[in-house]
Amino acid sequence: MRAYRWVLIFLGFLALGTAFAQGKWIKLAPFPEPAEEIVGVAAGGKLYVFCGLAPGWKPIGMVYEYDPAADRWTKKKPMPLASHHVSFTEHRGKIYAFGGFVLPQSGPPAWVPIDNAWEYDPANDSWRALAPLPTKRGSPVAVTVGDRMYVIGGAITAQDHANVHPARPHASTGAVEEYDPAANSWRARAPMPTPRSAMAAGVHQGRIYVSGGEYQDARMMATYRALEAYDAPKNAWSVLPSMPTARHGLAGAFVGNRLHMVSGDVQSALSGIKAHSEAHDAYEP
Repeated sequence: MRAYRWVLIFLGFLALGTAFAQGKWIKLAPFPEPAEEIVGVAAGGKLYVFCGLAPGWKPIGMVYEYDPAADRWTKKKPMPLASHHVSFTEHRGKIYAFGGFVLPQSGPPAWVPIDNAWEYDPANDSWRALAPLPTKRGSPVAVTVGDRMYVIGGAITAQDHANVHPARPHASTGAVEEYDPAANSWRARAPMPTPRSAMAAGVHQGRIYVSGGEYQDARMMATYRALEAYDAPKNAWSVLPSMPTARHGLAGAFVGNRLHMVSGDVQSALSGIKAHSEAHDAYEP
């Protein structure tokens, strides 16, 4: 009986493992220009990769298109303004870029927040300048809900500094600005309750969920667990249960009815030492 019991246990674990086996990894065409701080956006059945950051915080401004049917990368026209920590979102086959950082015109390297807004048309490989973002900021999130886009949060300059430097205090904003592509116009909306940058966001049933992120000012530096949801028609925010693990620079997306929050940086408020996280948390609205 004991041997039979162990056979049943083994078969149970085998069945459980099979139930969780939902796919496999395959090796595809390598990325032509390896770099850090790149951003991917899907449009028209293809993947587009933007930005890139070289040593000395020099933005590359690359644009590549990946065709999954041909397993091929194609270099496209570069970004009109090479910048990094830009926020991207897709709407009706076109890709929109908001904010980011550039180098100072003079002096030592740093991160200068910008108000640039661009529309990229993959079909024509063309860029078009849009009405500038009302608030200059880098590392916000941008999402599309219906026929509007929302740029949320981000890092801004402190009152006594002309730029942002990761090694010194700067400021974070909770600003929410709505873009109407038909009118090429912006309007301010209710600010996010927790000002922050480098957070992750997802959209589910018309609501925007923002989680994690970091905040800095002259007095403090903090990494957040906060999860907050924005209802665009009501122009109202809700505070929801926080993530189990505080982190920033994480990835987030809805898969089915779950908001998945993956990896990111964990920061000690006392030492300032950063470490990468293996956390993977999911939230069910």
